[in-house]
Amino acid sequence: MTAVHLLHEWVTRAAEADPDGRALVRTDEVLTYEDLERTSNRLARALREVGCRRGDRVAFLLPRTPMALAVIVGILKADCIYVPLEVRSPAARLAKVIARCEPTVILAGPPTRARFEELAGEGALDQPVRLGWMDIEPESAGTIRSEAPSVDASPSREFEAAFTWSDVEALPSSSPQSAGHPDDAAYILFTSGSTGTPKGVVVTHRNVTTFIEWAVSYFGLSREDRIGGYTELTFDLSTFDIYATFASGAELHMVPEELKLLPPKIVAFMRKAKLTHWLSVPSFFEYATRFDAVRPDDLPDLRWMTWCGDVLPNASLRYWMDRLPHTRFANLYGPTETTVASSYYRVPEVPDESAAPVPIGKACAGEELLLLDDGLRPVPLGSVGHLHIRGAGLSPGYWREPERTREVFLPDPFDEKSQGSRIYRTGDLGRMDGEGNVHFLGREDQQVKTRGFRVELGELEGALRSLPEVEGCAVVGFARDGVPGKLLGCAFVPANGQAASPRALKEDLARILPDYMIPVRWKAVDQLPLTSRGKVDRRKIEDWMKETA
Repeated sequence: MTAVHLLHEWVTRAAEADPDGRALVRTDEVLTYEDLERTSNRLARALREVGCRRGDRVAFLLPRTPMALAVIVGILKADCIYVPLEVRSPAARLAKVIARCEPTVILAGPPTRARFEELAGEGALDQPVRLGWMDIEPESAGTIRSEAPSVDASPSREFEAAFTWSDVEALPSSSPQSAGHPDDAAYILFTSGSTGTPKGVVVTHRNVTTFIEWAVSYFGLSREDRIGGYTELTFDLSTFDIYATFASGAELHMVPEELKLLPPKIVAFMRKAKLTHWLSVPSFFEYATRFDAVRPDDLPDLRWMTWCGDVLPNASLRYWMDRLPHTRFANLYGPTETTVASSYYRVPEVPDESAAPVPIGKACAGEELLLLDDGLRPVPLGSVGHLHIRGAGLSPGYWREPERTREVFLPDPFDEKSQGSRIYRTGDLGRMDGEGNVHFLGREDQQVKTRGFRVELGELEGALRSLPEVEGCAVVGFARDGVPGKLLGCAFVPANGQAASPRALKEDLARILPDYMIPVRWKAVDQLPLTSRGKVDRRKIEDWMKETA
């Protein structure tokens, strides 16, 4: 693999090396590397023509399809920063993301027309923003009408598209000039924020290229590989799917959305596509285990099964390893703030079900894992410490939130030359064994992982307290046997003795939060339990949730 400075250069090089090579595949939709190169060049020119400049944000509200990935490459070629918007997130939450990142252009299309209109109703488009209407199968003339919400007497608004797909197709397909730099931001991913406002993690071209160069080398990826694309574009694991594919000139086979909740069909998809590499959150492994979806000696082309984002129960890992003895299995670890993954551990043999979860392992090239005490001093070997990360993967920080950035991106206490290096405090606890492998021991704060997503319990509690039926509440993450990660449970005090039902509360939350943030267990109480120090007794609430699980 030839080193690049900017992410989109991998696409150009792959197109030059093998223009007819398949880059992106989804059902019957296929984009070759030449298709991808030409399409992204045209979109980059369209963005430039409507005023996008280096460092501008371009948000997109599009389904997870090959064309959405062409959009990503086009945004990068315009020297802009891409911001994916989760199609299934409530409009109120998306409005916060848009207000925070202030995009110059929003790209949307017919499949997301309804959500776009909801965003207009939320006032998210009141700021100066241009619309690029990606009517790849033309449905309109580029004008979107958005009715004002019923509570607002203002007239309906029309949003004239700055350009449509037909305008894009009319532009030259040659590469536009780039003024980009490796330290420029490539994308911003918004995650749950403890203040109730999503926080945007900025990731640079250099952050990603460093990780991808390691990953392509470690996993031995080449043009012969077929990589599975399972992860949503708003989740940082998709960074591996996209750029490991482009860097190696491989094929990315995108799992159709309609299969996402059907593990047997996903395994059938993997079988038909002859996938050679798979990366996902552990919940997929667990669901496939429950459905007994994998045959003995199944998926003969699969060289690697990897997971990241949560703990995979040993029972599920045993199931997969027993059935796929020809496949190598690896655990990756790393928060969004350190670019996909900072450590790796290849599982050497089928683990005992009663054994501890597999380690998160050793640092990837260019990274370092540090286990420190409260004074930022190294803890003795085998002792529990606060896990910090330093190295090439560290994000510049949170988008336009310097105080929040300083809270977790700390000056490197081991930087004797005072060159301004930093370490990132993950909020995780860990210990190192005698072989140098780090073991993950859980969270030290109120952020939990559920279904592969990070959730700040403070944001969820803030949303609950905004509901008129709730006087007080506390949300906890709790474990259940056989389920990877945490489930969310809520104890709440109904306001003024109202008979607030969990069903009604879930329906109200669904209008302002994504589904993975909605608790699955509920308990109405007259008063929240307190500790002897007067704080909410979250351990007691966790016990309640486990009793009803």
